[in-house]
Amino acid sequence: MPNILIIDDDVNICETFESLLSRLQYNCATAQTIAKGFDLLREREFDVLFLDVRLPDGNGLDYLSDIAHFDNPPEVIILTGDGDPAGAETAIQRGVWDYLVKPASIKEITQTLKRVLKYRQEKLDKRGDTKTLEVAHMVGTSSIIRNCFNLMAQAASTDANVLITGETGTGKELTARTIHANSKRTQGDFVVVDCAALTETLLESTLFGHKKGAFTGAQTDKDGLVKLADNGTLFLDEVGEMPLNIQKSFLRFLQERVFRPVGGTVEEKSNFRLISATNRNLATMVEQGEFRRDLLFRLKTVHIELPALRLRNDDLELLSKFRIEQLCKQYGMPVKDFSADFFPMLAKYDWPGNVRELFNALEQALVAAGSESVLYARHLPADIRIKIAQANLTRGLENQTTHADKAPASEKSDKRAATPFSFSFDALPTLRQFKSDMEKKYLLQLIAQHGSNIHEMLETSGLSRSHFYALLKKYNISL
Repeated sequence: MPNILIIDDDVNICETFESLLSRLQYNCATAQTIAKGFDLLREREFDVLFLDVRLPDGNGLDYLSDIAHFDNPPEVIILTGDGDPAGAETAIQRGVWDYLVKPASIKEITQTLKRVLKYRQEKLDKRGDTKTLEVAHMVGTSSIIRNCFNLMAQAASTDANVLITGETGTGKELTARTIHANSKRTQGDFVVVDCAALTETLLESTLFGHKKGAFTGAQTDKDGLVKLADNGTLFLDEVGEMPLNIQKSFLRFLQERVFRPVGGTVEEKSNFRLISATNRNLATMVEQGEFRRDLLFRLKTVHIELPALRLRNDDLELLSKFRIEQLCKQYGMPVKDFSADFFPMLAKYDWPGNVRELFNALEQALVAAGSESVLYARHLPADIRIKIAQANLTRGLENQTTHADKAPASEKSDKRAATPFSFSFDALPTLRQFKSDMEKKYLLQLIAQHGSNIHEMLETSGLSRSHFYALLKKYNISL
């Protein structure tokens, strides 16, 4: 008999669900707070969780990653009176089954629940048949990276085209190589095409090869990268840098998998699997006329978006231990321990260069430590420690300003009038434009005050985590 959990602070909703699920012969448990709900999740396994967003002790969306950490976590259905498009986007990106807005009909809830239970049963039945993804060089246990691992496993089981996106240094090529290594093409070659280096004159000879005498200097036949990828994987690195004038001819080749070497008279075929990667927003480039929409559709059968390191602080310790162990083995030295201040210091930095920057910093720390057996925060690169110290000082000054603003009026400085939100207009903007401008200014001031401390920013602003990230995306602001 399926076990269903309801976390909702509306007692009437809970009672309605208990009555409905009783008629369907399902077991039902209810909780009015996240804390009580988590107590129930620890006590026993549930198949489905109906989760409200606004609860007395927090926002339900902020706890999706924690729910995913349970052994055999339940399928989650969001049921909320807060019809927030940004919240729906965040919820679905984090793996929820559906996002229902109250008042949802009994029919809609029942149909959704039955579909979820059928899906879950099939997933449990096939669990033993699922091939485990081998991720020898990819490290992480946070829910956001585990979602990526799940997508990678799905991609590896098929020959579907894969598009990997993410900031520089997040491990896009490593992800592509891991998919290749776990696929049925693992015995074939993994061939990298640097799209940023492609020019119209070099495109055909680089990709398709040439025949002897095709041009000056072509003294022998030479296979192109496409031929080398036959029965393997063709990896288009930085596909967003591919010149627009090349994209049309490239699209035809991807559709047909047929090419003709320069100077050749016969078309040849290559049975390759296509994986692409970019740190650019291809959808935005399409809207700006910089990337072909039909090519994007061709590339994006499976989309894996790798998270920035600042969004997966839970993995910092695991990544650091993994890398230091690697380096110590490489350098032929005993594995070093970490001081108590090392990992907290890492968490104070936002790592704009992501995992690549972290690994570089760890290697510098290892070199700086020399023969010492323990890595201390002081061994980290000076530029990183300086940025952390400056951010701490900035927050301290902002806090002093905040305390000064709370002082009695007679003690306040006249300088208080000069706030970051003072304004004057030559011509009044529309109210919508004014609200948008002020919202963006508020976010920038919030980040300036709290640095990369997400918890403090959420506490100060009163925003939910999902709404906060949605606003950052809306105004194209990076932490």
